[in-house]
Amino acid sequence: MQLSAAELPPGAASGALRVRRAGTDDLARWDAFVERCPEATFFHRAGWREILESVFRHRAHYLLAERDGALVGVLPLGEVKSRLFGHALASLPFCVYGGVAATDPAAVPALHAAARALADELGVDHLELRNRAAREPGWPRQDLYVTFRRELLPDPEANLLAIPRKQRAMVRKGLARGLKSEIDSTVDRFFALYADNMHRHGSPPMPRRYFEALGRVFGRDVEVLTVLDPAGAPVSSVLSFYFRDEVLPYYAGDAVAARELAANDFKYWELMRRACERGLRVFDYGRSKRDTGSFAFKKNWGFEPAPLHYEFALRKGGAVPQHNPSNPKYKAMIALWRRLPLPVANALGPHIVRGLG
Repeated sequence: MQLSAAELPPGAASGALRVRRAGTDDLARWDAFVERCPEATFFHRAGWREILESVFRHRAHYLLAERDGALVGVLPLGEVKSRLFGHALASLPFCVYGGVAATDPAAVPALHAAARALADELGVDHLELRNRAAREPGWPRQDLYVTFRRELLPDPEANLLAIPRKQRAMVRKGLARGLKSEIDSTVDRFFALYADNMHRHGSPPMPRRYFEALGRVFGRDVEVLTVLDPAGAPVSSVLSFYFRDEVLPYYAGDAVAARELAANDFKYWELMRRACERGLRVFDYGRSKRDTGSFAFKKNWGFEPAPLHYEFALRKGGAVPQHNPSNPKYKAMIALWRRLPLPVANALGPHIVRGLG
């Protein structure tokens, strides 16, 4: 897609600004831009296009903006078709951050205009932009999620002391129990703990091939840390993303015994300690829904929530979609899912979760 100057929003038609779809030959430039653009996140990386298409069989539509031949903005979009959850265009499915990343202010409205034109072309129910900062105040918004981010101190011990006293005591409990952490070369131990955890909480799991694809596509920027009890049994695990000077723990799982051992507290401390020793500067605790256990857990670590701005262009009217456990219809699904045998849940889960995005 390419918009002519007449089709661009006011203020976006000056110079040589143009918007078009990214081709395969553009992906190296795309990633180089994402690496240097302050607004970009791990989820803007071009590799997500392969993940969406090869693992979930969704169409990816990657838009870029150029001025005088230089890349000045990107907008990754994924098209999700689901009998249960409708037809959507989002930036970006399965990712907590998205929307436009730009170094030229005019690229933002230009890319939004192109995304809306694409939404019309595809006939989707809605367009969703998962922004960390508000971009379209006139659009309907989902005020449900927050993110937790904090700068790391240079000294690991200083980071430990920065954790509030009661939560720090849980970390020390894990240390006293003789827990240890290891970096895994496969997703085997992680997936076993993750799938069991998802089953206990009544949620369909992502497919194992998704986690394997993350490692294949993003290489060393995806890492699995697993916590072992004194007998060497895995009790908790986390899969994290690394981007520039940040670490983002994204998927996690644990055994029932993890709570008594304080293994989850120990796990995140170990991830923080290792990140500090690597010279990283930001610990991104990721997204949580307001007033949930996850929200409270991160607050207890001394992290302050920052609102996420998920903005919607509702092409067919109606309310902002609620594809989350806050929706009452999900409560019955959760209760049913918990009663399924784990092998059955693992087999059926990927077919359901691919439609959630």
